[in-house]
Amino acid sequence: MQFYKDERTALFIDGANLYATSKSLGFDIDYKNLLKYFKSNCQLLRALYYTAIADDQEYSSIRPLIDWLDYNGYTMVTKPTKEFTDATGRRKVKGNMDIELAVDAMRLADNLDHIVIFSGDGDFRSLVSALQEKGKRVSVVSTLQTQPAMIADELRRQADQFCDLADMEEVVARGSGQRPAARSQNPAPRSPAPQYGRDPVPFEDEDELSEEEI
Repeated sequence: MQFYKDERTALFIDGANLYATSKSLGFDIDYKNLLKYFKSNCQLLRALYYTAIADDQEYSSIRPLIDWLDYNGYTMVTKPTKEFTDATGRRKVKGNMDIELAVDAMRLADNLDHIVIFSGDGDFRSLVSALQEKGKRVSVVSTLQTQPAMIADELRRQADQFCDLADMEEVVARGSGQRPAARSQNPAPRSPAPQYGRDPVPFEDEDELSEEEI
């Protein structure tokens, strides 16, 4: 990915999509290293992470990750999942954060030069086009190294640059050469820290989950 040191940059991370992409490539994201990578290459102003959570559950597997990210440099954007029953009587759970990501990107665009979207969802093509019309440079992070590819062709074509997550594995994967020292050797975090490179399964970005899958 091409960077400019004085370029005001923000990350917009579709949490469910990034989770699915990294899993399909066979590694977990180390979010501490991910942040360090961008901070060392550009003027990173904000890193926003979008995910839906089930508020009615006593414990959600994604909450430790949310808490860790919230205390360690990420801006968390969450909303409750919605439940409904389909025509066959199966209970479905839906949690889509596309609108929230798009609205925030347009709202913050005037203070940014470079917008990096972590998603391969083709629905973001119109957002990328609108940001480019405002004179912004837009990069998309996903992958072509799976069958089928995780990146929609129309989104890849629209973006100013496409970065394959597989090419970032050495610097952002958990257990990579730049992995921080073992947690037992680190100062205590400001909040309970999960294995921040090993995402608990978030709700799917746009797919509906059946009751059997919950």
